[in-house]
Amino acid sequence: MAKQMKAAVYNEFGGAEKIRITTVDVPELKEGEVLVSVRAAGVNPVDSAVRSGFLKDHIPVNFPVIPGWDVAGVVEDRAYSARRFDVGDEVYAYARRPVVQWGTFAEYIVIPETYLAFKPRTLSFTEAAGIPLVGLTAYQSLIDLGHLKANQFVLILGASGGIGTMGIQIAKEKGARVIAVASKQNHDFMKELGADYTLEYANTDIAAEIKKITPEGADLIFDAAAGETLEKSVGALKTGGTIVSILSHGQNLPKDINFKYHFVEPNSLQLGLLTKMADSGKLKVPVSQWFPLDKTADAMRQLETHHTRGKVIIVP
Repeated sequence: MAKQMKAAVYNEFGGAEKIRITTVDVPELKEGEVLVSVRAAGVNPVDSAVRSGFLKDHIPVNFPVIPGWDVAGVVEDRAYSARRFDVGDEVYAYARRPVVQWGTFAEYIVIPETYLAFKPRTLSFTEAAGIPLVGLTAYQSLIDLGHLKANQFVLILGASGGIGTMGIQIAKEKGARVIAVASKQNHDFMKELGADYTLEYANTDIAAEIKKITPEGADLIFDAAAGETLEKSVGALKTGGTIVSILSHGQNLPKDINFKYHFVEPNSLQLGLLTKMADSGKLKVPVSQWFPLDKTADAMRQLETHHTRGKVIIVP
């Protein structure tokens, strides 16, 4: 008889009310896969976007769906050729597969071991579960696409959210000078994470303020806000600089700028680098709230308010 687990499931696109907590079979282990007992799962805006059907033309979905792409947990079993981790090892992962179906809002997840990295020893499971998607998004945007270097100026839009807070800390680890944009009440919070300068997005001429800080403009703009905030920040870009966005595809922006869109991909080697940052005290994970598994719909609704500072976590 197949092993069973509790999971949050939805059978059609729609609002958070589509979520049901039910019992399902744990998927069978296949070659190269491990069974992870989920101790915590991070909630991200993309989880709601997928559930609502906004991304159905870009990300394949196979119903019924267990949502969730972030996980921290313990290895419970291993299939043939999966020997990088031992049973009992504490691990974490960005668990997005090519087709959305078996996610992390459940008691267990079966995942290729190549997705996994050792969980930071200094962080709780709840904190660690807040890293993978946002940490990898920020790392890949700033380093892989933005080629951020020491002493360069980076302007981070939407800097108080999950991705922005990771971006501040990763940029500081690189030795960059960080200008963080978010609402006024989050400025002290962003400075605690390492921001050198803070700006409010509302009623602010961002380009003019940046030129006061660095007359040539920012070397890199990392956009986790999009919309009007991005459009009125373009003038802050240094000649020859780069914009990397995780939300905009460059619409309504000048065609002659160096613009790149990025959607995060799993990368266990980069997760390992984030583990080292966390264990050396250079990466903190602000957790704003956690919810039990049976309150998954409430956790998703909280994030949908767009007024969450830090991470929302589900604990099975």
